[in-house]
Amino acid sequence: MNAKYNQLLTELTEQLNFIDLEIDDTLVRCEKAIEITVKSIQKLKTLFLKEKLKSQEQEIDFFKNIKPKFTSKLIYYNIVYKIETKIPHGGERVVKKYLNNELVKLKRYFDNNLDFYKYYRTGNNYLDFKYFVRSNFDIKLTIDSFFFEVDHNFSTSHDFKVAKILAHDLVQVYLEDRLLAISNKEPKEKSQHNHNAKLTWTAPKVALIELLYALQSEKVFNNGTTDLKEIAKYFENIFNVDLGQYRRTFLEIRVRKTERTKFLNTLKDTLEKRMNNSDEPI
Repeated sequence: MNAKYNQLLTELTEQLNFIDLEIDDTLVRCEKAIEITVKSIQKLKTLFLKEKLKSQEQEIDFFKNIKPKFTSKLIYYNIVYKIETKIPHGGERVVKKYLNNELVKLKRYFDNNLDFYKYYRTGNNYLDFKYFVRSNFDIKLTIDSFFFEVDHNFSTSHDFKVAKILAHDLVQVYLEDRLLAISNKEPKEKSQHNHNAKLTWTAPKVALIELLYALQSEKVFNNGTTDLKEIAKYFENIFNVDLGQYRRTFLEIRVRKTERTKFLNTLKDTLEKRMNNSDEPI
């Protein structure tokens, strides 16, 4: 990735992470996130259009792998904002039905774009010259109608679809977490007021989430029969921490360009240093 694009994406991600931690109100958080993301996309557009000499390969890479990482964040926060503003008044059953219907909408979009989902998810590239090159669209390849209204200097026929795939991954996690929070409302409240907890996690939450997924992947609990939700809930209880949307955080960890296992690498290095220190007591 172009260093300038990478720096811009890093700055945007840091700003959004800060907002997620500092603003509790979901609607206010989404509004602020949308505002910041729109500005970042505008900066991205300015950078891209300034670079006039581009090969087809560079153009494809930009619209397939770079721009969607920005626009997916805008789509995500916009969808969450709409979901939260339309939550019906009523009991938990009414809210759960509403949230499950939103999951059905995601599934419907997936079904309607199944061919492209398969193409993108399996890493194919034989149609990239049509999907991700400007002014080279093919009406037969299922183009969203909004494409004909956008700035064609900064859009291709399918870069928005890639962004939607990435955004929908996050929206699905968000909805499932909301549903889980409703189902486990009472146990969660108890864990938050557990006065017997003696250990508090003071490292970044992302580090604990990385450890959580590593341990669950290694099947170290109950011979691998314990699911992720149970382990996450247990960690929250014993370490007196709220992991929030841990599955969304894992998606962000997964797309890191370098050191995807940053915390685990640090643990290994620290332990080896301790072992190598002959003066360190056991």
